[in-house]
Parts: sequence; C-alpha cells; structure tokens
Amino acid sequence: MPSILQQCEEYFGTKDLYKLFSVDKTALEKDITKGYYKLALKVHPDRVPEEEKDVATEKFKVLTKLHLTLTTKDKRALYDEQGIVGDDDDESFGSSWLETWSLFFKPIKDEDISNYEKGYIGSDLEKADIKKAYLNGKGCINFMFEFIPFMTIKSEPRIIEIVKEMIKKGELPEYEQFVNEPKAKRTRRHKKYRIEEKEAEEMKSQMSSLEKQLMKRQAERQNGFQSFLDRLTSKYGNGEIEDDSEDFQPHDEEPKQKKRKPNNNSTKSKKKKV
Repeated sequence: MPSILQQCEEYFGTKDLYKLFSVDKTALEKDITKGYYKLALKVHPDRVPEEEKDVATEKFKVLTKLHLTLTTKDKRALYDEQGIVGDDDDESFGSSWLETWSLFFKPIKDEDISNYEKGYIGSDLEKADIKKAYLNGKGCINFMFEFIPFMTIKSEPRIIEIVKEMIKKGELPEYEQFVNEPKAKRTRRHKKYRIEEKEAEEMKSQMSSLEKQLMKRQAERQNGFQSFLDRLTSKYGNGEIEDDSEDFQPHDEEPKQKKRKPNNNSTKSKKKKV
C-alpha cells in the first residue's frame, strides 16, 4: 500500500505539504487551515459526480490527515526535520511512524537527566572526566567547570579532593594554579556560577509555564478542529452544497470619500452675482 506522502503526490501532484496548502514553512496554524479548507471544498465527496466519489473520499482522507500533521506540534516537527508523516495503516512498525520514532528517540525529561546524574557522580566515568579536564586545563578549576558534567559550586570541594588524591597517588602532576589558586579568582568564579544557576532556575520556571500554555493551546486546537469537522458534517450531511470559500478571501473595501464642506467664499460670491 502506498504511503501517505505517495498518495499525496498521486492525488495532488506534490509531496511537499506546505506547497499542498499553498503556505510557507513558517506558516501559522490558521493559514494552514485556510489552505486545507479551500482544498477540502474542492475534493469533498458530496461535491463531485457519483462516479468520482470513491476517489474523492480517499483524497479527502489524505487531505485531512496531512492537515492534522501540520497542526500537531510533534508531528509537524517530525515532518520538518525528517520529512516523515505517520502512516496509521502500517502495522509492521507500530501504529504510526510517530510512535515508532518515539520508541527509538524519546524526548529527554528532567527525570532522565536526574537519573543519569545520580549514576554518573562517583562513577569511574566521572573520575576519567575529572582527570582529563584537569590535564587539559593545566589545573585550571575554571576550565574544569566547563568540561566536567554536573560540576557545581556545591560539588567543587568534592572534586578538588578527588584531584588531590590522584596527585598524592602520582596519577596526576601538581599544577601551581590548582594548588595555590588566588582567592579573587575563586570568588569571581563562584559569583559567575551563582548568577548562572539563578538564571537557569528562572528559565526552568518560565519553560514550565510555557509548557502548560502549549498543552492548553493543543487542547483548544483539537477541540477547534473537531468543531470544524462537525460543521462540515452538518453542512454536507443533508446534501446542501454551499460554497463559502469567500470567507477566506480578502475583501477590498472602497475608501470612504470625505464629505466636502461648503466653501463660504464661493457661496458669498454666488450671492453677489445674484
């Protein structure tokens, strides 16, 4: 069975969904929906001769699914990045390409990072990273901050003790800037990272708020799309055909002409002539 994009090319002459709906890649959802609505009016089964209804039905199904792809955040992102549209009828690789993709490349959550951090701290991998950062930075602790995962002001004393132990065992050379780091340098570093930690917390809070707004918007969008389908059903269910594509056409309004005020001078001159 041909994929949804192959069907799109067969029925509409393109695999480019943005070209299909006559919009740019950066188009807003409302503009995509307008393009979809215009095409839906043309290919709806009730608007074609009886012998074309079967093909029109398939076209309408494809069109509706592709519209849903570009108006669903995750599906649109997958299409933009990989050119993939989920094929719900393809059961050989899960119920859809989107679900299959998610199985292999799950989005990273805060919990995933936290679990990795717990396993990383104190591990041989962390010790190897500490040793590498120390050697590459010639003992510069600022350099180590940039290259050791999860290193913070709070964990700094623990990491310094690990390095001192390695120096004591002869695993690492002793660098002057590490052993006798100036107090002013340490103070500047701590000030810098405290500011960054505060900014990170504020950003995290903002992202959490944004995520809630996006989820709310997603729900509203799905409800709106369902309402749109209900309107189509009620409109065509009784066989009433009404072309309201004009709803999406710009209306040029004639400029209002300003009323001319009577010229007092001309009025007076007319009276004099009389």
